[in-house]
Parts: sequence; structure tokens; C-alpha cells
Amino acid sequence: MPSPKEQVDMEMIKWLIPLILLLMLAGWYLWTPDRPIDHLERHYLRSADDYVHLPDITLHVRDDGLKDAPVLVLLHGLGSSLHTWEHWTESLKQQYRVIALDLPGFGLTGPDPTGDYGDERSIRLLLALLERLEIKRATLIGNSLGGRIAWRFAAAHPERVDKLVLISPDGFASPGFDYQRKPDIPAVMQLMQFVLPKFLLRMNLSPAYADARTVSDELVTRYHDLLLYPGNRAAVVQRLQQVYLLQPQPLLQQIRAPVLLLWGEQDAVIPISNADDYMAALAYSHVHRLPSVGHLPHEEAPQQSLLPVLEFLQSKDPRSPVGRPLDQSSSTVKVRDSSE
Repeated sequence: MPSPKEQVDMEMIKWLIPLILLLMLAGWYLWTPDRPIDHLERHYLRSADDYVHLPDITLHVRDDGLKDAPVLVLLHGLGSSLHTWEHWTESLKQQYRVIALDLPGFGLTGPDPTGDYGDERSIRLLLALLERLEIKRATLIGNSLGGRIAWRFAAAHPERVDKLVLISPDGFASPGFDYQRKPDIPAVMQLMQFVLPKFLLRMNLSPAYADARTVSDELVTRYHDLLLYPGNRAAVVQRLQQVYLLQPQPLLQQIRAPVLLLWGEQDAVIPISNADDYMAALAYSHVHRLPSVGHLPHEEAPQQSLLPVLEFLQSKDPRSPVGRPLDQSSSTVKVRDSSE
């Protein structure tokens, strides 16, 4: 007859074995391997000519529209890709030359071989791309992370920027991201490199949209597939770890290009109240608010959100208001004396 201690040990083993098996089964179910590059290219690469080779990196770039027309450069947000702009591009390319790219660590560009995901690196790459494509000046359109890169570029190279369209731009401090301090990224973020089932990604994407119907199976599949490009998930973690926010006001005050701020009033990622901070610092700025729209207006309400952008692009006077109330949207204009 077993002793009391042996009975306890046997009881523990009886429960431990099923627990281990359950954890192994959960790990097998949740483990998410990378997608093969050739599989992703079959679905998301339009042409091999869309790869632009720079000295130390190859970028996935779509160059559409009229080659002799004014140039628009579209910069996507965190976790996204150039495909986020497809609705807008179909309209914009009728009048403009439209350049959309996958930033390093996203889409088919894949991870940056240098491992550098800082803003200064992004600014250098954008400048190198403009030089490679022989573009002297362009209007930059950026969403979220892409918005921050756009206005940082405009501050560093004002001679290369005609206008700016900033869609829910990043750049001001937020919970977990302070000025001049590297953020503390939760260790659980590291698990994303190994565990990213589609249902979890859907839960993560949903807050970016005011209308849950926008989060379609097709949209989630696209985001999921391109995050599974080999090295992209690790690159996202590295980019977050390398965020180093500078005080925005001195940089924003260097921008002389007219700026349209486009913001969904239901943005749960970057609050629309941040628009006031941008308006206070920028010389020529307009804010256009979109009711019942979230963080990604160009995906969620492409026609409604594009109207004020087209009006802004076609405006000859940077001081004139744009985005007159359309579909119950609202617009505010502010001009700061350039001597300030």
C-alpha cells in the first residue's frame, strides 16, 4: 500500500500529465509560422518591377498614375502595407503620380537589413527613394506612423515637400511612449513572433475601426499574411523598441508646407484631441473631422475621406479653408504668422 506522500505524488502526476498535454496542444494550435515569400508574392506582388533597389535595402513600391503629374507619396501606419491605400489610389492616379511603398519591416519590403527602424533612418530612406525615382518635390500623405515620418521628413527637407496630408498622425507622447525615452515594450509582445493566430489579430485590429463591418475576413487575411512575411513580426517589435520621440513643437514649427489634418472622430488609437496640438504648432494647417470614423479613414470611409483631400490638393491658396462640411464632416482652418 503506497504511503501518504506517494499517494500525493501519484495524484499530482495524474493531473500534471493532462495539463502538459493540454499546454502542448494549445502551443501547437496557437503557433503561427511565417508564410513563404513566394506564396506572399503570388498574392500581393503586382509585378517584379515594383521592387526598387536602393544601396542597402530593396523596397516594395507601386508607382501609378500620370508620370508628368504632381507627385503624391503615401506612407502607411504600423502593421500595415501599401495595400491600405488601394481605394484612394484608384481615384488619385487619374490626376497625379501616386507612389505607395511598404516601409521596412512591413509588407513585401520585409525587415531592414540594418536593423535600424528609427525615424532618422526612415527619413534617409524616403529621401533616397525620391532621388532614385528622380522626384524633386512631392506631397506626402501619411497615416499614424506614416504621418509621423511624413512630418518629420517635411521638417528636415522642406525644399522637397509641396503639401502634407496627415491622417491621425503619431508624434505626440502617449501612454507608454514618452519624449526622449525608449519605451518599455511588454515581454508578451515578443510572443507575437511565434504566436499570432488570425482571431487574435482581428481582436487587435477592431479598435482601429468605428464600424465593425469594415473588419472583413479579406482585410484581416491581408494584414495577417503580410505580418507573417519572414522577419516582419520581429521587425515590428524592434521598431517599437526603437521609438524615440522628440518634442514635436520645434520640429513642426520648421514646416512651411500647408498641412491638412484628417481625423476620424471615433479614433480609439490616437485621439482627435491631438489635432489641437498640431494646429498650435503648424504655420498653415487645416483639420477636417470625420464623424463615425476611426483611425483608418482611407480604409473605413474611402470616398468620404478622400473628398477633403482632393479639395486640399487642388487648392492654390494654402491659407484658404478646405474640407467644407461634407457628409456632416467638419473643418477648421488656422494660419499662424510665419514670423512667429
